[in-house]
Amino acid sequence: MSFRIGQGYDVHRLIEGRPLVLGGEAIPFDRGLEGFSDADVLLHALGDALLGAAGLGDLGSQFPPGDAKWKNADSCDLLREILFLVGDAGYRFVNCDLTLIAEAPKLAAYSSSIRRRLADLLETEVGAVGLKATTNEKLGWIGRGEGMAAIAVVLLKRKSRSD
Repeated sequence: MSFRIGQGYDVHRLIEGRPLVLGGEAIPFDRGLEGFSDADVLLHALGDALLGAAGLGDLGSQFPPGDAKWKNADSCDLLREILFLVGDAGYRFVNCDLTLIAEAPKLAAYSSSIRRRLADLLETEVGAVGLKATTNEKLGWIGRGEGMAAIAVVLLKRKSRSD
């Protein structure tokens, strides 16, 4: 099979006293996401999608919670490791589309910088990185501002001899 599609989902609770990191970028906000690493929901969803497309399991199997090596890890480092694993499995990144689900903060002011950061990490052009944000229309725990979720879809292509 030449092409592989993967999808990923991640969710984290918002807590006080922690910086908010989305797509590898620090975002000014009164709370951050709780998690074992930096809890970057966008990068975690993207990582799961990449791993799934390459048939390599998920974040939990590759980076087990509780492994001290990944405590407070920068999710950009996790993504670099995932891209190495994907490449080692014989695939290369083609494109991705990400959706952040959160009531606040509004992502529009940071969308361009996040897309550039992701394109750099993925070693691709900005046009290969889709990013959207939506609210949960004040419904449920996301709607009450208790946390955030992200969804990612990626396309990988089997490496050719010239890659």
